[in-house]
Amino acid sequence: MNEPASPIYLEDFTQGRRFTTGTVTVSAEEIKAFAARYDPQPFHLDEDAARRTLFAGLAASGWHTAAMAMRLIVDSLPVAGGLIGVGGEISWPRPTRPGDVLRVESEVLEVKPSRSNPEQGVVTLRSTTSNLRGEPVQIALMKLLVPRRTEASARPAADS
Repeated sequence: MNEPASPIYLEDFTQGRRFTTGTVTVSAEEIKAFAARYDPQPFHLDEDAARRTLFAGLAASGWHTAAMAMRLIVDSLPVAGGLIGVGGEISWPRPTRPGDVLRVESEVLEVKPSRSNPEQGVVTLRSTTSNLRGEPVQIALMKLLVPRRTEASARPAADS
């Protein structure tokens, strides 16, 4: 299912609903630039050094993959008030490589209205970032704080 363009609220999430993002192409230059700033390890910075490691070639930092996946999700899943994480788990089953084209598919696992704050709830998503060969490069289990729809948010905006 494609993502809606207008803000979505807790009531719009249902168990089993899926969201698919657009894509991003990963370049060697971006891998190296991210690594130089945030994760300066040889397998992220230098092709020759990377070939002599477990990765057997240049690989994006897992945190770079996470940042790219986050951007894709933010651009295609317009949760009212933004994506506010309140917990989760992440794994990288295989490396992200230069030339990979990434896409994220998220599935709603649970929707839980808050008992203490009726204006919000928690949505649990499993988001799988895959390359175009369908190979997962990141799997994230995320808990998001999502506002409930209010009377004001359900009304169309007044013309100015």
